[in-house]
Amino acid sequence: MVVAVIPNLDKRGSSEVVEKLGKLLKSMNIEAYLPENILGTDFKHAPDSQLFKIADIIITIGGDGTIIRYAKRAAQDNKPVLGINAGRMGFLANIEQNELNLINKLKTNEYSVEKRMMLSVTASENGKIIGEYTALNDAVITSGFISRIIDVSVGVGGDFINYRADGLIISTPTGSTAYSMSAGGPIIDPLTESFCITPICSHSLSAKPILLGADNEIELKAYSKKKTDIYLTVDGRKAIAVKPYTEITVKRSPKFVQLIRLNERSFYKTLSYKFKDGRSV
Repeated sequence: MVVAVIPNLDKRGSSEVVEKLGKLLKSMNIEAYLPENILGTDFKHAPDSQLFKIADIIITIGGDGTIIRYAKRAAQDNKPVLGINAGRMGFLANIEQNELNLINKLKTNEYSVEKRMMLSVTASENGKIIGEYTALNDAVITSGFISRIIDVSVGVGGDFINYRADGLIISTPTGSTAYSMSAGGPIIDPLTESFCITPICSHSLSAKPILLGADNEIELKAYSKKKTDIYLTVDGRKAIAVKPYTEITVKRSPKFVQLIRLNERSFYKTLSYKFKDGRSV
């Protein structure tokens, strides 16, 4: 077995976890790699571009943002990812820094793999594709100014709903516990396959989140009567500026993220602990 360890060293405790993990993997006779720009004993090194092809398993150390970034990259090579929490919430991480002993289960194959659906997001202008993106959490359309209402048209199967709001979120079940939840969207079991359309601060009492089956394709257009800047962000990263003639489509991605589960905590138990007081399990 070959493992690639990719830490976010800006997170507290990450360096110490790397060193402990190196010793643990070596004691298990597991070949372990680090990115070539990160020092660490008991590891081999390789360029980032090669790590995902060399390794059988990717281990990330950091918060949810770190896991999302590298899990999406690992999905391109169909590699599973284990997240070790070094962030505040770490909802996508399966183990905490004090649970490294569970790594032994990788050697004995005592683990399961959850498949998480992703979104395929395409932006076009005048019939020409200007951007293609993959989202594990969400695709979001928002104005560039605080409290500036925009108009968003959402089409499904040729039928359209118009929202006047600060923005709109299209989330996966995985992303339902992120921005969508903060905007009033429902929490969805991450193993289901669906989209959630959640308006942000809608200027209507009747605007509610809508849950759709994952086989649907969503069409989006947005404009502002006050010519406010509008942006599309994907998993929290700004993608493009949205013009009145920009057409955005969102559908299920053919690829999926694989998350390794070493412990027996259910989604519902994790939900209870993580959101009880914002601290780790």
